[in-house]
Amino acid sequence: MDQGEDRLMARPRWLVATGLLAPTGVWLGLFLIAPLALVVQFSFATRDTGVARAVLPWTVRAYETALDPAFLPIFGRTLAYAGITTALCLLLGFPLAWFIARHGGRYRTALLVAVLVPFWSSYLARIYAWKALLDGEGLVNRLLETVGLDRDGGFLLTDGAVVVGLTYGFLPFMVLPLYVACERFDHRQVEASYDLGHGRASTFFRVVLPGVFPGVLAGSLLVLVPSAGDFVTPRLLGGVDQATFGSVIDDQFRGGNNWPLGSAMAVLLLVLVVVVLVLRGKRGEDVL
Repeated sequence: MDQGEDRLMARPRWLVATGLLAPTGVWLGLFLIAPLALVVQFSFATRDTGVARAVLPWTVRAYETALDPAFLPIFGRTLAYAGITTALCLLLGFPLAWFIARHGGRYRTALLVAVLVPFWSSYLARIYAWKALLDGEGLVNRLLETVGLDRDGGFLLTDGAVVVGLTYGFLPFMVLPLYVACERFDHRQVEASYDLGHGRASTFFRVVLPGVFPGVLAGSLLVLVPSAGDFVTPRLLGGVDQATFGSVIDDQFRGGNNWPLGSAMAVLLLVLVVVVLVLRGKRGEDVL
């Protein structure tokens, strides 16, 4: 080794690690920690109807308003949308990921690219496309009209429209982690389970599901967290009755000009997400 490498090896490991992590730490500090600290600070401020969005004195009035029972239906609707979206993405994504991993063959790359194709266009444009499809004169309602299942006014501005949009938007986030887990799964365990007399259902729940559970957990988190905070899809595909916590937060920062309330609701949503992550993490450790 030359002198430069000798000096590098002679440095303490913590100093080398600090130097390597410094750029990432600065980036996270400026663009993650600092904005989050500002949001927390705004949540304790007082609303001002003038030029300033939030002023002193500090108070917890915004949290009292955010925790008002009037917001509980919106809070529950947000959790319901996120939970149903996660469940649907899992039900749709697992068979697709399993097929690509086990039976994709030479078309595996093409199938993965097909899963990623939606990311090549704007998410906003794709939701507007669903808005046209679900409208009263849209393709979905016209197709259902042939079998007598059409709906006056279409399926736009309904709970189902919001769930469909969220599921479509976040399905790739479920498929990719599941594909990695399924691709790494040892398929010989399935054959061994069949040889020991287990049926398909027993093999799935006792062998396959525990084996790919890290992918299920990762995919569920990647879908649950952003779908709980999404406000674009409920605003475009839903109506006033389909408002979510994310859309209400957006209203407070823009039209409502109530930054303290919007910040308090954002902090509460963040706390909820952290609690879910902790509980999911513990559940994952128990299963693994």
